[in-house]
Amino acid sequence: MSGTPFSVGDRITLKKPHPCGGREWVVYRIGADIGLKCLKCERRVMLTRKETDRRMVGSIPASTGVSENPQSKRTD
Repeated sequence: MSGTPFSVGDRITLKKPHPCGGREWVVYRIGADIGLKCLKCERRVMLTRKETDRRMVGSIPASTGVSENPQSKRTD
C-alpha cells in the first residue's frame, strides 16, 4: 500500500482549518480509516487514508513529539 504511513500518536497538520480554528490533529485510530482528534477542541473525525494523505501538509511522528514533563507541576 502506497502513501504516508500513519501510527497512533502522530501529530499532523491539515490544509484547511477545523471550524474551531485548529489545524493540528493527533492520530488516535488506525484501520481502514484514520481517526483524528483536533488538538484545539478535541473533536474526533474519521477520514479515509486517501483523504488524509491528500489533506495533510506536515506531520510529527509520535516518537519525536514533545512530551509533557509530569514533574513540572509546582507545589507550594
